[in-house]
Amino acid sequence: MINLFLFCRAGYEKECAAEIQHRAAELDIGGFVKTNNNDAYVIFQCFQDGDAELLAKKISLDSLIFARQMFAAAQLLKSLPEADRVSPIVDALSEVSKAGELRVETPDTNEAKELSNFCRKFTVPLRQALKRSGSLLEKENPKRPIIHVCFVASGTAYVGYSLSHNSSPHYRGIPRLKMAADAPSRSTLKLDEAFIHFIPKDEQEQRLRSGLNAVDLGACPGGWTYQLVRRGMFVAAVDNGPMNEDLMNTGQVKHYMADGFRFEPPRKNIYWLVCDMVEKPSRVAELIEAWAINGWFKEAIFNLKLPMKSRYKEVSQILATMQEILTENGIEDFHLACKHLYHDRDEVTVHLWLRPETGF
Repeated sequence: MINLFLFCRAGYEKECAAEIQHRAAELDIGGFVKTNNNDAYVIFQCFQDGDAELLAKKISLDSLIFARQMFAAAQLLKSLPEADRVSPIVDALSEVSKAGELRVETPDTNEAKELSNFCRKFTVPLRQALKRSGSLLEKENPKRPIIHVCFVASGTAYVGYSLSHNSSPHYRGIPRLKMAADAPSRSTLKLDEAFIHFIPKDEQEQRLRSGLNAVDLGACPGGWTYQLVRRGMFVAAVDNGPMNEDLMNTGQVKHYMADGFRFEPPRKNIYWLVCDMVEKPSRVAELIEAWAINGWFKEAIFNLKLPMKSRYKEVSQILATMQEILTENGIEDFHLACKHLYHDRDEVTVHLWLRPETGF
């Protein structure tokens, strides 16, 4: 296959394109990007057939900041006949054998979503045909490749596959989260998604367990504090503004009327530090670095608000600088990851785990 298909947020195609170009160049794989503003996807077309599979194998999806999902794809299928759209797709997937799952998708745009009903209905006959051809197993298998059929317009689709160990478990890379009725703000979904994305499911019971101590910098009105409290943690909520009254009534929150950039935790047994302050991304990064150097937390999740230009370049520089500063200050064992999550808008979410090898 010659194309790498990447789902991203509408309006962030340039960032996604710049990132995949950079990563492909690191692997000495030549190609060029094809994308349009607000399409919510990017195509990296390789110069050599088969290189798309190499990219899908060698580039970790989790290491990409702006891509939600990716799959190796054949050439674009155009003008699929209404009388039989199944056969051309089955033919295009002839080199895929014994896949474990089928996903018929669309990009995350209002225009593409109009095809959602068609995709749901079309999945049934396509699944049956792919099983008959041998491209799809009779029963779903989470360890086998995933077939993707993405309709970018009526009768127009990219088809291909992703590897199950290097693929989002969600359609289009978008988790479906429900806004709790008692949550103080919609920002609560950002931290909820971050925990799901960055913390493996089999480790959440330990790393997000009840009784842990946490600090929320820039907490008001309490959207992120809410996620910590509902998991049974005790939270120092730092903000000069008012906190949600229901959260304060839980007895799990202590409100510090203070500037998040000057606050120092009175207790040094903090496990989680979270921060969603509206500030320059470099300044927030410097704050987290200072806390890490002082040893004031074990894990941190924080947002970096993005500038209007050179967003990929600036985020990459901030992350590289953070790695250098932590290492220079004797912190060599850490895990740093960054993602433009679905519930993020003009920001990215960063996870920093200090000394992960020491356990929970």
